[in-house]
Amino acid sequence: MKKEEVCSRLRELLSDAVERNAAEALLLSGGLDTSILAAVSKVACKNKKALTVAAPDLEYAKRVAQKFRYEHHLLHITENEALERIPEVIKAVRSFDPALPNDLAIYVALKEAKNLGIGSVMTGDGADELFAGYYYMHELSHDALNKYIRNISRTMYFSSNKLGAFLGVEIKQPYLDKEIVDFALDINQGLKVKEIEGRKYGKWILRKTYEKELGEIAWREKEPIEVGSGTTKLRAIIASKISDAEFDAKKREYEMEFMNKEHLFFYEIYKEVVGDVPKPKGKANVCPLCKAELPENRFHCNICGFSYPIGRYIEKNHIIQSSKEDASTCL
Repeated sequence: MKKEEVCSRLRELLSDAVERNAAEALLLSGGLDTSILAAVSKVACKNKKALTVAAPDLEYAKRVAQKFRYEHHLLHITENEALERIPEVIKAVRSFDPALPNDLAIYVALKEAKNLGIGSVMTGDGADELFAGYYYMHELSHDALNKYIRNISRTMYFSSNKLGAFLGVEIKQPYLDKEIVDFALDINQGLKVKEIEGRKYGKWILRKTYEKELGEIAWREKEPIEVGSGTTKLRAIIASKISDAEFDAKKREYEMEFMNKEHLFFYEIYKEVVGDVPKPKGKANVCPLCKAELPENRFHCNICGFSYPIGRYIEKNHIIQSSKEDASTCL
């Protein structure tokens, strides 16, 4: 298919997927994926609400909400409130993954949705995985990228599902609609990652398809949720609470090679609110860091966040057939 045909078909399929996955509110970051959903949803639904965890780049979310006439709820979270809510988040996702600040931002938004009486929330989950939004994907050959995306499409996991279930809020994910997934897998990888004037753009075809509606927002660089929401500051605060000597001592005490100080901090909360790391059953594959069982066909541990490097998935010209999936699908 030519570029124009892909764009046209993608618009049609995503419009249908949003209608099938209509929700009472949208988790709006102001980034590409959720801004596209805002543009599409304003046609499919009326009286829409958008929830945004306040961020340094809040203006993008404000502009999108205003342009597409959303009732916009801006949520602010202080450092102390963030620290207080971390145990709730860990209890909900049953994990001490260092990516928890991402989950915290989602948790805050979903909890506010619950407080507002909103029963369902739409998210942008899946767009990065299916359309090559992560930077590490941009360095793969088209053949390797194609096979890699096909593999992760079968094992994608998102913490928003666990958080939604914990809070009693239904999560709607249009990008994970089967028709979108199938279409994304057939798109030429050269339309997903494209270099323009020395800069590589992931999700290029998504950007091109909706650049008329979104303008400069369509060409924004990707930022992790924690950066957009401001919860990234939490990392420095947590790290300052643990000395180097204490960090080394705790690694020996727990016999675990923590990735960083916040990883240790999250683990100790996990022990308190969840309990011990579940032991693997039988001859299951085991996480080399926390010794939990690794789910079949994944290279990422949902409990501690450990992930094998992408090189473990790719051997020369093919993806390892028995590969176990990667951490990016969790973030």
